[in-house]
Amino acid sequence: MPILWSWLRDGAHFRVCGDATRMAEDVDRTLRELVARHGRIGDEEAAAHVERMAADRRYVRDVY
Repeated sequence: MPILWSWLRDGAHFRVCGDATRMAEDVDRTLRELVARHGRIGDEEAAAHVERMAADRRYVRDVY
């Protein structure tokens, strides 16, 4: 199990800073894929998980 997933599962915060037009979309997609794969859940549930992280201010995007 990747360390990043175990941190996120245990409540870690995740911040993305940088280019909104290229990097941020890739990071967001990869985060959702990681949650789906290692959380052993479907894509929709993984998307909801990432959205909950954002709502809880555990996933913050500082992109420009």
